[in-house]
Amino acid sequence: MNFKKVLLPVIAGGFLAVPAMAQEMKKISLPPEATEVWEPEPRIVTPGAENHLAPSDAIVLFDGSNLDAWKSLKTGGEALWTVHDGIFTVKPGTGEIVTKESFGDVQVHIEWKAPDVVKGDGQGRGNSGLFFMDRYEVQILDSYDNRTYSNGQAASLYKEGIPLVNATRSPKEWNTYDVFFTAPRFNKDGMLISPAYVTVIHNGILVQNHYEVKGTTAYIGVHKYEPHEAELPIKLQDHGNPVNFRNIWVRKL
Repeated sequence: MNFKKVLLPVIAGGFLAVPAMAQEMKKISLPPEATEVWEPEPRIVTPGAENHLAPSDAIVLFDGSNLDAWKSLKTGGEALWTVHDGIFTVKPGTGEIVTKESFGDVQVHIEWKAPDVVKGDGQGRGNSGLFFMDRYEVQILDSYDNRTYSNGQAASLYKEGIPLVNATRSPKEWNTYDVFFTAPRFNKDGMLISPAYVTVIHNGILVQNHYEVKGTTAYIGVHKYEPHEAELPIKLQDHGNPVNFRNIWVRKL
């Protein structure tokens, strides 16, 4: 099989595998770069000032005081990230944290800021992730004057959906995501009935417009669905960078 003849139009065009190629691609060991899309590069838009307080029907996941709504994915015990000054910060090496409560269709508000000391570049700078149902990732990354592959920058559906624009604030400022997530549906035999959909508003700017999720987020290879429960936890990623978070709330839809 000629690798270039199959892979280049699939990746360069921003598409994943078509069904006829799926079985053949499984036989190919792909490097992670094979699923990086660098063009087009989203244009930069400067966001306006904003402030979002939790509505009356919201479930507050972080109010500035503690991480009682979260637990360690690694141990199932207490979330070990650092709470200070009304915010919390990733403690590198302690692993991901997940909500104790599970969610299906949901609206999420979350505010995040790059590490106080800016270092690294590309995927190594201010990297974390907001995962729905423990598997569908909206990327968190310091994408302010920091070029990386377009389907891996801030507000991308990681290794899938490129944001419409780059609305990332400077590392000294806070970013806001308002995300509307529709969970996928499976029948009793585990077959996909309808895919997941995600709408993302980044700092008040629409950057993902009812995006159809292609499957479970993967660093290497084609994304695909696997059947799972109707409700699962929300996860925040420990990618080794001390990313800051505050004011997190959700509404079940």
